[in-house]
Amino acid sequence: MTGQPSGMGRRSVRPLALFLDGEGGYTTVAMALALLLSITLVLFAGRVQWGLSRAAEVQEVADACSMAGSNVVARYATCAQVCDALILSMGLAGMVTCGAALVLSAVPGAGPVAAETLEKGISLLETRADFAQSAVRGLAALERLVPALVMLNSTATVEANEGEGLTYAGIAVPVPLEGQSDFSSLGTEIDTGSLERKAHEMQEASERIEEARTRADGALMRGWMADCGHRPRCMRERASTLAGLTGGQNPDYASYESWTFGAALVRARTYYPMRRNLDGPENGTVEALVDSCVRKAFYGYAIERLSMASYVERADGGVDMQLPEFPHNTAETRSTSLYTEALWPCTVEGGRVLHATLSCPGATGPADGYASLAQLDAGDVSRCEICQMDVTDMGRVAAASTSIDNGFEHYWREVVRASRDYEQARNERVEAEAQLEGIAQEGTDLFGEALDRLRVPRPHIVPPGAWGCVALVARTETESIPESLGGTFLDAGALPPGAALSAAMLAPDESQDGNSVLAHLFDGLSARSPALSGVLGDAGRLWGTLIESYGSSYDGLARDSSDFLDRIDGVFGGSVGAWVRDTVEGLVRDAGLEPSDIRMLKPVLVSSAEVFEGAGLEGVARAQQLILALGQSPDIGAIARALGVDVPGGWGGGTITIAELPIPGTGQAIPLDVDLSELAGAP
Repeated sequence: MTGQPSGMGRRSVRPLALFLDGEGGYTTVAMALALLLSITLVLFAGRVQWGLSRAAEVQEVADACSMAGSNVVARYATCAQVCDALILSMGLAGMVTCGAALVLSAVPGAGPVAAETLEKGISLLETRADFAQSAVRGLAALERLVPALVMLNSTATVEANEGEGLTYAGIAVPVPLEGQSDFSSLGTEIDTGSLERKAHEMQEASERIEEARTRADGALMRGWMADCGHRPRCMRERASTLAGLTGGQNPDYASYESWTFGAALVRARTYYPMRRNLDGPENGTVEALVDSCVRKAFYGYAIERLSMASYVERADGGVDMQLPEFPHNTAETRSTSLYTEALWPCTVEGGRVLHATLSCPGATGPADGYASLAQLDAGDVSRCEICQMDVTDMGRVAAASTSIDNGFEHYWREVVRASRDYEQARNERVEAEAQLEGIAQEGTDLFGEALDRLRVPRPHIVPPGAWGCVALVARTETESIPESLGGTFLDAGALPPGAALSAAMLAPDESQDGNSVLAHLFDGLSARSPALSGVLGDAGRLWGTLIESYGSSYDGLARDSSDFLDRIDGVFGGSVGAWVRDTVEGLVRDAGLEPSDIRMLKPVLVSSAEVFEGAGLEGVARAQQLILALGQSPDIGAIARALGVDVPGGWGGGTITIAELPIPGTGQAIPLDVDLSELAGAP
């Protein structure tokens, strides 16, 4: 029997025959299945990518939520910084203006300007005090609202990010929750009463100096006019005409500023010896002989008196003068040595007789010494019947050259009388200047003490959220996966709930200039009330300048203050005013009033651990409380109340007045308002 090979007549089955053909190629089923799997994988990957993308959006919303909360804190901090800057710069402007008033108070003749400047400085300081009190109250009230504003603004931001099927619930909480700011330094009082009284005392002393200077100048002018200023006659002209003095013996002075009473004294000392040497009888009569003798006696008397005269200018600016006044009538002659001194020769003519000279025709007897006119009046000697010499002759000669303007003595008498007024005025001025120096020292000491009142620590600004804001946002409603992502191939699905935590804190924005904010604010205040600059004048402009240069460095403020003081007119080197100005500038420069940091702040995302580190254990506990409260269906109002923050329902916003800036002399005030609706994210 012939057998068949094993397996003959049976068909072999290959495991992959459904996918591979006999030649090793892919079958149609394999191609269809591969395409189906590929589509499924692509759709699944798209669904995963969509889910991850949509799930990540909750973190972005949380970041926006924390940033929105910190943005409220930044705006509050800006308000506090601006108020501090306004108060400090206003105080410095007021003090510098008062310092300028002290300088002007030490300038003779500047009393009215000094009083006006002092009034402006005190007005600035009073405005600063009123504004500071208002700002302290307003900032404290606004700080109490910061937690609610943070929560409201953050929840508004969360709501604004809803859409495309996703619903979020979230809130940002400031850390710390309660503000710890200290604004007590803003209300520091500056007592200007003592400074004001001392400035008035300086003004009174300056007025005495000015009055004495005016009198001294007037007396100097009168003396100069009598000596060489009068035309056509004066002492110089009389000395030239009567005694022939010329050139260096008889100098001319073009103005009273270049002349002194010492020049008149020198001229007189030169004139009288020359005049005595040149004098002689005008004719051969006895009367002419007597007149010549009397004149020579008068000239000798003048020479003697002038030799004892003096003119001394002291180092302190005063003068000591002793210029003799000569008699100009018989009565005045009796009070001089011309009357009491034995100047006149006597002869024995049956008795002792007094003559004008032994050349008198009546002097025929033997000489018998000399006698005085006082002895003649007393009857100790007899009067000559020929020359008839007596005190009347001496008085007549003096009167003839003094009473009318053709005599040298007429102008000398004016010089002497002017010298007495000049000496008194100059010495009163020196006394007043010494008083002014003492008062100025006391005034600058008071200025330094008042300036020290500004050297208080800057306000400690620690509002709610100073350490940061922590936000938690939950995706409270899920969104179905789009049909386009494999509804035909994959089971229907939805995005699961999720939550995200975020934190933000404030950091200085170096790209922003805080000074420009202050400058724009001052411009805005001036525009709202032109009277602000008009009433304060230069003091207001100084405040504006200080605000514009306000920054983290004190150098700019001190430089602006010095420039303001340097522009004061009438201050000369070596004067009390110059000393006061230099002292005030030094006190301002050395005060070191460090401006507050007015760099703009901006929110930056940080790790929540940084915020919790600043918050301490209490902050961590509150964060946990927040997370637990959100849950699956958070109630924002309940969370806020649980944290102790009152967020009124139906928040209406409105405005809050942080401070009111009074306008001196007007009874008006400029309110500085904050729009709460904007801070709270109201539409």
